[in-house]
Parts: sequence; C-alpha cells; structure tokens
Amino acid sequence: MKSMMNTHNENHNGQMPDLYTLSDEPLELLKKMIATPSFSGEEQDTADLIEAFLHKHHVFTFRKRNNIWCYNRNFDPAKPTLLLNSHHDTVRPTKAYHFNPFLPFMEEGKLYGLGSNDAGGCLVSLIAAFLHFHEFENLPYNLCLAATAEEETSGEYGLKSILPELHNIAFAIVGEPTQMEMAVAEKGSMVLDCTSFGKPGHAAREEGDNAIYKALQDIQWFSDFIFPIEGDLQSPVKMTVTEVHAGLQHNIVPGECDFTVDIRFTHSWTPKEILTTIQNHTNCQVKVRPNVMKPSFIDGYHPLVMAGKEIGKTTYCSPTSSDQGWLEVPSLKMGPGDSARSHTADEFIYVEEIRSGIVTYIRLLENLFSHHDRKKNLVVSDNYYNC
Repeated sequence: MKSMMNTHNENHNGQMPDLYTLSDEPLELLKKMIATPSFSGEEQDTADLIEAFLHKHHVFTFRKRNNIWCYNRNFDPAKPTLLLNSHHDTVRPTKAYHFNPFLPFMEEGKLYGLGSNDAGGCLVSLIAAFLHFHEFENLPYNLCLAATAEEETSGEYGLKSILPELHNIAFAIVGEPTQMEMAVAEKGSMVLDCTSFGKPGHAAREEGDNAIYKALQDIQWFSDFIFPIEGDLQSPVKMTVTEVHAGLQHNIVPGECDFTVDIRFTHSWTPKEILTTIQNHTNCQVKVRPNVMKPSFIDGYHPLVMAGKEIGKTTYCSPTSSDQGWLEVPSLKMGPGDSARSHTADEFIYVEEIRSGIVTYIRLLENLFSHHDRKKNLVVSDNYYNC
C-alpha cells in the first residue's frame, strides 16, 4: 500500500482516489479475518493480522490484549483527536449456515463469511481511510484508529479498557453497518438474568409447583408490556426474551426456570426506572448483568454531522447498540453493510459497499477538515435525539 498512500497524497486537492486501488488490500485483509475465528474474548489471531497489516504499511501501533490502536504520523498533542473505531470480534455462527462460515468466498458481487458484514467491512474501510490520511501534514484533527475486541459481548476488555489510554479524543466515528447513512443516536442496552421458582416433584403425580408455568406468566408480560410513549415518538424501550432454560429430565417437575431478557432503551427511561417497572409487574428474581450500555447521541449541528449532510448523507436513530455506549464524547455510527444481515446465517457484504464506504469515509473527513477551516470551534448542544 506504499504506492497507494502516494496516490492518496497526490489526490488530496479535490480529486477522489482510485476506488480499486483503495480497496484491494483491505479486501484481502477482510478475507483473512473471516478465515480466522475471532469470537468475543478469543480475538488474538485477528488482532495479530490487523497489527501485521498496519506494520506492513509503516504504522506504529499500540496493543492492549486484543485491541490495536494507532495515530496519524504527524500527531500533534495540542490538537483534538477524532477516533475511528470498529471491532474485529464476532458472534458464534448459527447452525443455519449453508456453508463453512470461516471459508470466505465471492459470488455475484458478495463476499460471504462470518464477520464480513458485522463489522469486518466497516473495520477494513476505516483502516483504508486512516491510511489515506496517515502521512498528511497539518490536519486540523489528529486521527486515532482503534480496532477493538469484545464488542459483541460488551466486554470489559474491549474499547472500554483502552479509552483511558487514548489521547485527547474529542469525537468519534464508530464503524457499524448502517448502509453508510449516519446514525446520530442509538439505544442503550441492558441484559437481565431472570429466575422463576417453583417446587420440584414427580411428573406422574399431583405434586410440585412447575417453575416453567410461572416463568411463562412473566415472559408473557415482557412480550406484551409497552412503556408509556410521549407524543408520537417510537417505543423508547424494547424488551425481548432471548433464552429459556429449565428442567432436569422428563419425569421431574422443574423447581427453577431461568430466562434472559435483552432490553434496548432511549434517554426517555433510565435503567433504574426500567428495572423498577419490571420488579413491580413480575414475580421472578431479576439480576442485571454488568456493563449496561447507555444510549448515545450526537447533535445535528456537530461539524461531523454537518460534513456528512453536505455530501448527501441522511440521519436516523439506530435501534441497535454498539461500542458507542462506552464513549463520553459525541459519536456518529456509520459504516458499509446492512444491520439486517448481522448475526444471521450466510452473512455477507457487497464488495461495492466496501469500495464505496472507503471513498465515503474519505469524503466525509475531507469535508470535515474543510468545515473546520470555516468554523473553528466545535458546536455541541444539549439537544438529544429520540429513537
């Protein structure tokens, strides 16, 4: 990519870089990442791949566990820093796959494989955009690229663990599949482990108190309850039961039934308010898992959002959660791919989405830098976007 970076410098004055030159090596990196299992907490091998790729292109990197980060060559500690972040961990593949999820292949313009869409395409596109600007002098902002771990599990050893070590982060782009539109807000995330208690007994006799039947009553409540909505806003809280476990064998009435509830919420309700509502309406024991993710937002007049609007990007509120929840600075979620393909069987991303994504990231940053010349100070307000 040495020649690729030279081309970038030559094209800095308004001429877009060549689409195929930009994307060839990042695409090959993505194929290697797909072929390398990287479940959350087990990402060492993909971290090695990413680190080696950046070293090959003369980028000095930092590493903490399976998180890799780096800065533009002409880093200036007096300037604010823009974080470019995406993750390289994946969920485990569903049994519904029709092919080996770790064997990348191309068909009809699509690159298939686990992690291709969520979020490998986003990560390699951000890497390409970072390399485009890596050698530039006198950028108005520093650039920090962070390829992080444990996003899929909101783990302790992902982005959260390295934030104290990143320099002067003022705002961020988080790479998640949004079809390259701008998610200016996203819901927070909270996971509950619930247990309904009964009394064990012999299934053939009239004894015991079936914990499954008790759990069903609470599960039905989680399915039906609607948190009050102000005006014509969309639902501020979504609760989904995602796992149920009970029973020892066929002839024993179960004394316990465990189930898991995934909750997504906006600023309209706090985690404490949601939990209190649940406890007032159910009979199960409720435990909140650590690492509750808070809702995220960025003001519509922030220079990053304005720069995106000026190149024709639209804004929306995302129903999903991401590493944005760890950030205390304004952040924009944006990346190639489609969230609807995430965590599904036969995951894929269009190659053209990656190529277009790389160029769009570069155009966005170029416009941001130009915007900085027109307006020197960041505009930050207290207005919230409601999902």
